[in-house]
Amino acid sequence: MATMLFILNDAPYGSERAYNALRLAGAVAGKPEQRVRLFLMADAVGCAKAGQKVPEGYYNVQLMLGKVLRQGEVALCGTCMDARGMTEAEITEGARRSTLAELAQWTVEADKVLVF
Repeated sequence: MATMLFILNDAPYGSERAYNALRLAGAVAGKPEQRVRLFLMADAVGCAKAGQKVPEGYYNVQLMLGKVLRQGEVALCGTCMDARGMTEAEITEGARRSTLAELAQWTVEADKVLVF
């Protein structure tokens, strides 16, 4: 099974970088023989904030993250969470707090790494 690692750095809203990364990660996660791992860093940790409410007709990255979570793994940089005052209780179900050491391990194990 091939492993693809997605590393996101941008905020969930304001640009379409996180939106496009999550679209691609969700599409890859749905393919047979593909393992998807998603690591959220910097402002991207906001993608996993539970309880997001966006205007009608606007994309919701929390819902998009759910598609990846159903078939892959999602981890958040703990240091980045702390810098933004985000607690583990605020993370959407299925995602989890992680470390740079785990990101390093995921990077070594990945067949492909995409950074957004």
